[in-house]
Amino acid sequence: MSPHAFTHSVHPGGRLLLVLGDQLDRNSPMLNGLDVQCDTVLMAEVLGESTRVLSHAARTALVFSAMRHYADELNQRGLRVEYLKIGQHPHESLEAALRQTISVHKPRQVLAVWPGDHGLKQSLDEVCREAGLTLEWQQDTHFLSTLDEFAQFAAGRRVLRLEHWYRQLRRRTGILMEGDQPAGGQWNFDADNRSAFGREGPGVLAAPAAFSPDAITREVLSDVATHLPQLPGSLARFQWPVTPADAQVALADFVRERLPLFGHYQDAMWRGEDTVYHSRLSAALNLKLIAPHTVIDAAVEAWRTGHAPLAAVEGFVRQILGWREYVRGLYWQRMPDYAHGNALNAHEPLPAFYWDANTEFACLADTIGRTLQTGYAHHIERLMVTGLFALLLGVEPSEIHQWYLGIYVDAFEWVELPNVIGMSQYADGGIMASKPYIASGRYIERMSNHCDHCPKRPAEATGPRACPYTTLYWDFLDRHRERFVKHPRLGQQVRNLDARPEAARAAIRDAAATLRLALRTDKETVV
Repeated sequence: MSPHAFTHSVHPGGRLLLVLGDQLDRNSPMLNGLDVQCDTVLMAEVLGESTRVLSHAARTALVFSAMRHYADELNQRGLRVEYLKIGQHPHESLEAALRQTISVHKPRQVLAVWPGDHGLKQSLDEVCREAGLTLEWQQDTHFLSTLDEFAQFAAGRRVLRLEHWYRQLRRRTGILMEGDQPAGGQWNFDADNRSAFGREGPGVLAAPAAFSPDAITREVLSDVATHLPQLPGSLARFQWPVTPADAQVALADFVRERLPLFGHYQDAMWRGEDTVYHSRLSAALNLKLIAPHTVIDAAVEAWRTGHAPLAAVEGFVRQILGWREYVRGLYWQRMPDYAHGNALNAHEPLPAFYWDANTEFACLADTIGRTLQTGYAHHIERLMVTGLFALLLGVEPSEIHQWYLGIYVDAFEWVELPNVIGMSQYADGGIMASKPYIASGRYIERMSNHCDHCPKRPAEATGPRACPYTTLYWDFLDRHRERFVKHPRLGQQVRNLDARPEAARAAIRDAAATLRLALRTDKETVV
C-alpha cells in the first residue's frame, strides 16, 4: 500500500483507537488484541493544534511527518486507518474530528493512550461522554515509571525534589547501580561536569546526524507551508528523525560522537552552535519513536566498554531516568492549578524579539535566531539565556510558557510546562526548585563567547553599556528582597545588594524601568 492510501471507513460497532500525535509507539499497548476486521485507528492533523498556541513550522511538520510514517506502517501491517490530512477535512480541532467520526461511524468503544496534555484529556473525555461513550485511557508504557508510583512518592511532600525521585528510580531499576550503591560511589558527578570551553572555544564539532526529507516528509513540508503560512520559524533546515529507524541512527551518532564529552560541556555555549555535545534525542523520545530504556542502555554500555566516562553517562542518564520521569509525574500530580502559577507576581509582556531575534543583545539574538531556524536550542540556552531573561524581566509566566510550548520541536505540555513554570520561571514558588535560577551577565560571559560579540558589558549594571542581565539581576533581588533576604542560598546576594549605596540601587531600578518600558514599546509597535 502506498504511503498515502489510507482507508476512510470505520466498521460499525467496532472499536475506535485514537492515536495522538505524540503517541507513535510501534509497541503501543492499545494495539494489543486489535481486531483488524472491525477496529479502526483514527489519526488527524488539525489546524488548531498549531494555532491555539502558535507553533514553530518545523514542530508542526515534525509531528505530521512522524504521524504519516506511523499510519503508513499500520497500513502495511493490515490495520484499518482513518487518517485525516491537513487541508483535506474541515475540522479545526481534534475534538471536532473525534466527534464527527463517532457520529458517523458509531463505534462501541473509544481507546487512546494517556496523553501529554491535561486540557486535551478533559476535552476528549467530554466528547465521548456527550456521545454516551467512555474513553478508555491506556497506560503509557513508554515511560520507566507510572503515574501511580510518582503519586506515592509525592504523597505528603510539599516540595518535590528531583534528587529524591532519581535515587528511588535508580534503586528500583538497578540502572548505574552496583548492588545497593551507585556506580562509582556517587549519585551524581556535577563536580566533574559543566565546564566552559574557555577562550579557545570548542574547536571543530561533529555535526549531528541529519535526515534528508523523504517523499512523505516533503509532502508534509509543502502542506504546512500551504495551509499554515502564518507559523513562525523556518522549514529550510528540516532534518529531524521521523521514524524509529532514524531515531536509532541519531542515538548511535550521539553515543559515538558526543556522549564522551557531554557531561564536561553540557552547560557550555558557543555562538552559532546549537548542539555542542547534546543528544537532540528529546523530540524522538517525546514522539515515542525511541524508548527511554533503549537510550539509557546505549549510554550505560558506552561506559561499561570504556567509550564514555561515568560522569558523562550519569549526567545524561539523569536527564532521562530522573528529570524526564520527574517532570511528567509532577505535571499530572499538580495540574490544572500548576499552569496558573505566578509566585513572583510577574506581568510583563514577552518582548517582541522572541519572535524575530531582532535585538542588539548578542546571546539572545544568536540563541533565538538559531531556534527560529531549526526549532531547537540545548537546555542551558533555554534555561540561562531565553528563560533567565524572561525571569529577570518579570514576564508573565503563561506568556513565556506558551512561547516555549510552540517554538521548540520537542515541546509537549507535560514536559515543557513544569520546566518553564517550575524550573525556569520559579512561578510555582519553590515546589520544584529550591531557588530561582538567576544570574547576572557574568554567567553568560563565563559559559560562552556571546559577550565578545555584544555592545553591552556584563560587569556594568547602569549606563549605556549596561548588560540587561546584570541590570535586571540586581533589580530582581531588589524587587524580591523580602522573599529572599533570609533564603539560605540567595540571602548573601541580597545582602550584597543592600551593601551598595542607595543612589546606586536607585540607578539600577531606574535602568531596569527604562529597559522594561523600551521593550513594552517594541512589543506594541509589532502588534
